[in-house]
Amino acid sequence: MIGIKKLDHLVITTTDVRRCVAFYEALGFESFEVFGRYELHAENIKINVQTMGKELPPHARNVQPGSADFCFELSEDIHDFLNRAKANGIMPERELVTRIGRFGSMISVYFMDPDGNIVEFCQY
Repeated sequence: MIGIKKLDHLVITTTDVRRCVAFYEALGFESFEVFGRYELHAENIKINVQTMGKELPPHARNVQPGSADFCFELSEDIHDFLNRAKANGIMPERELVTRIGRFGSMISVYFMDPDGNIVEFCQY
């Protein structure tokens, strides 16, 4: 086995940082302003939010809002999570479907953030 342990953080690009941060906060992330940009935290997850045209170097060659597709495993019941998201005005793109993740069969729910990124939440 190679020595890679886990993903430390990922970076998403937005056209409207306040709208982006509000969306992720409604899903349960905490936001922090650090060094003039926002970070979103949930358990051991960190998302850096960069504004289009104001990226910190080094950055991807073709920075583009709405080009990400990522999945987070939930530590709570997926039905409770989905109900809370809806109560906060966040409607899913696709509700409760069976998918195959890193550890086998899982139930997933998909959301689209304000920039068009697909954000999946799953429970094994």
